[in-house]
Amino acid sequence: MLRERTVRLQYGSRVEAVYVLGTQLWTDVYSAAPAGAQTFGLKHSERVRVEVVRDGQAEEVATNGKQRWPLSPSTTLRLTMSQASPEASSDKVTVSYYEEEGITPVDQAGLFLTAIEISLDVDADRDGVVEKNNPRKASWTWGPEGQGAILLVNCDRDTPWLPQEDCSDEKVYSKEDLKDMSQMILRTKGPEHLPAGYEIVLYISMSDSDKVGVFCVETLQGIKKLLLELPRVLPPCVWQYPFFGQRYVHILGRRKLYHVVKYSGGSEELLFFVEGLRFPDEGFAGLVSIHVSLLEYMAEEIPLTPVFTDTVTFRIAPWIMTPNILPPVSVFVCCMKDNYLFLKEVKNLVEKTSCELKVCFQYMNRGDRWIQDEIEFGYIEAPHKGFPVVLDSPRDGNLKDFPVKQLLGPDFGYVTREPLFETVTSLDSFGNLEVSPPVTVDGKTYPLGRILIGSSFPLSGGRRMTRVVRDFLQAQQVQVPVELYSDWLTVGHVDEFVTFVPIPGTKKFRMLMASTSACYKLFREKQKEGHGEAIMFKGLGGMSSKRITINKILSNESLVQENQYFQRCLDWNRDILKKELGLTEQDIIDLPALFKMDKNHQARAFFPNMVNMIVLDKDLGIPKPFGPQVEEVCCLETHVRCLLEPLGLCCTFVDDISAYHKFLGEVHCGTNVRRKPFAFKWWHMEP
Repeated sequence: MLRERTVRLQYGSRVEAVYVLGTQLWTDVYSAAPAGAQTFGLKHSERVRVEVVRDGQAEEVATNGKQRWPLSPSTTLRLTMSQASPEASSDKVTVSYYEEEGITPVDQAGLFLTAIEISLDVDADRDGVVEKNNPRKASWTWGPEGQGAILLVNCDRDTPWLPQEDCSDEKVYSKEDLKDMSQMILRTKGPEHLPAGYEIVLYISMSDSDKVGVFCVETLQGIKKLLLELPRVLPPCVWQYPFFGQRYVHILGRRKLYHVVKYSGGSEELLFFVEGLRFPDEGFAGLVSIHVSLLEYMAEEIPLTPVFTDTVTFRIAPWIMTPNILPPVSVFVCCMKDNYLFLKEVKNLVEKTSCELKVCFQYMNRGDRWIQDEIEFGYIEAPHKGFPVVLDSPRDGNLKDFPVKQLLGPDFGYVTREPLFETVTSLDSFGNLEVSPPVTVDGKTYPLGRILIGSSFPLSGGRRMTRVVRDFLQAQQVQVPVELYSDWLTVGHVDEFVTFVPIPGTKKFRMLMASTSACYKLFREKQKEGHGEAIMFKGLGGMSSKRITINKILSNESLVQENQYFQRCLDWNRDILKKELGLTEQDIIDLPALFKMDKNHQARAFFPNMVNMIVLDKDLGIPKPFGPQVEEVCCLETHVRCLLEPLGLCCTFVDDISAYHKFLGEVHCGTNVRRKPFAFKWWHMEP
């Protein structure tokens, strides 16, 4: 912000200047002196405070003009005012130049001032109210004591007939759309008119023009007169129409870099609405600035000169994922020709909770059952408002129309990232995108958790999530991503080997990991207890006819070796997770799992993978493993209950084997959960 300004005097003439309250005017009396002048005296209006500054020492000047000072190159005047002028050029400073012993001035220089107030204001203290002239409004800082305004990307759709998000055009169709925007107020105070040649301009930089949009309200002149003169003529329904007599004009953003503000005199507050157009991303840290300048006109063909600038800075709110420990709001699942029983079991599970079940029917899913892979639910939040936002994966299966047609709407936003040149792989599906609960790592707190994505083994040259998605997630800053090694799996998703469950009644959690060593340990214990002939997949027709027993599994050397390798892959991830999430072995629970190697030497689940579960508060929907039957009870189910139920969790085993497992997915892959946002405000953290 330009808070100091130099004005040059001219002897024998008057100079007009507009003074902005809160600034300082400096003038050099020495350079403006006529030949032969040795001293100077001053007179000034009562509203002007004048100080003579000589060699760094300031002396306030009385209004009577009797005192004299010697002219010196080190002598300047500092002028300030504390209230707006009632009329243009009504406040004056007169400098009289004298010869050394002269009584009559050799010449005079006049400065005619018009004092006005200009303040561009936002909610810089983040309390939901636009305060006046916050001294830290031009910067942005994190933390509970941080300052700086916040902007939402206007990515919902408040107008049903529009095909895209509200920020995709330059129109405002409803007051609901305005509520998604942050308010900005330009406050001015001064005489009825400014001196000729001055104007006030709002502007943004070219680099911010595709990231922020600004609207102002205009009252239509004919309607304005009607509002003033005939308030009782119109029926009540007209007055209730939110846009009656007004229109909201797009003034900044995209191709519009500046807007001339009409100065109306007196005390005025001009209200503007600001929307975000882009989320933070690679090359864009999320900060945008809006400026207001008072410009001075000199002559034709001469550019206008800024004499005062005020700036406000916004940070665009990041997209935030919600972990399993947060309460569920809605459970989404696809209706297929072959999953009627699965749907029924999920419905029964959801009925135990306070959330709702939302079914995506076949006309919309078009045979695509993997709703977890298509989308990820999150939210955005500012002090004045927040709403859920769905992140659409670049996978684009037959569910690709679902997020726009079924989710995008009033107070439900949409964002996606599509690669231009990279090849989309299975790792770009969002079963490969999870987030941990809040953690503390070596004294560093992540109050919103950390995002987990699966990748390839270092130097292996395997599959990796596309860069545009990784860059987007990294740029949000508040949930710093951790890359794991998931390319050893056929599908390659992190939800195949790790999940998190809350400990009811506490703020703690446990991380659940698939473990082949835990499975072999359990089977050896059962063999030792005399249950080596216990049969897996009992009652499943073709699968049970093979008579797979504990003894056969333990004696299958190739299967043992494969799962030893898979356990090394799991342990590699275990070590990363312990380090990056600050966990100990006491925070981890191993769930028995077995994998078999496909022709590409990658892993697919041997029996339904129990870690791939749905978490609804204390209720867990776990893939039914169809493990060895010991006394007519699945020993895998018994073992998992013993691990989880003492924590206060309720285990429900859901049969997904025919509708999901045989297609290389499980319960979590076939469902999705929208959850409540964090109570913690993201701007209170320090990335």
